[in-house]
Amino acid sequence: MRKVFAGLMAAAFVIALAAPAFAATQTVQGQIIDRECYLHDTTNNKGDNHKMGPKDVTACATACAKKGMPMALLTTDGKVYTIGGGLAAENNAKLIAHVSHTVSITGDVTTDKDGKMSISSDALKMVSR
Repeated sequence: MRKVFAGLMAAAFVIALAAPAFAATQTVQGQIIDRECYLHDTTNNKGDNHKMGPKDVTACATACAKKGMPMALLTTDGKVYTIGGGLAAENNAKLIAHVSHTVSITGDVTTDKDGKMSISSDALKMVSR
C-alpha cells in the first residue's frame, strides 16, 4: 500500500511541475496597465495617471514599469493577464512605450491554482493609443 501511495504522490508531483508546459498559445487584446495599482483601485487606475488615496500621481504606471513592477493586459471584459517573458525583461523595456495603449499579444497563457492568468511572449502588436 505504501508503494502505491508513494507512486501516486510522485506522479502528482511530476504533473504539478509540468503544468506550465501545458500552456495554451492564445492571442489576447487589451490595455497595458500597472497590475498592482489597478488591483488597488480598479476604477481610477487603468491608464498612466493614477489616484492613490486623495492624491493624483502623474505617469505612475510608467514609473512603476521602469522599476520592473508587474505589468498586465486588461481586456474589455475585465480579465487581467500578468505579462511575462521577453516583454517583461529588463524592467519592462518593451512595454514602457505602450503603457495605457491597446495592444494584441500572442503567447502562452497559463492560469494558476488561484485563477490568476498570465501571458508570456516576446512581442506585441499595437492596436491603438
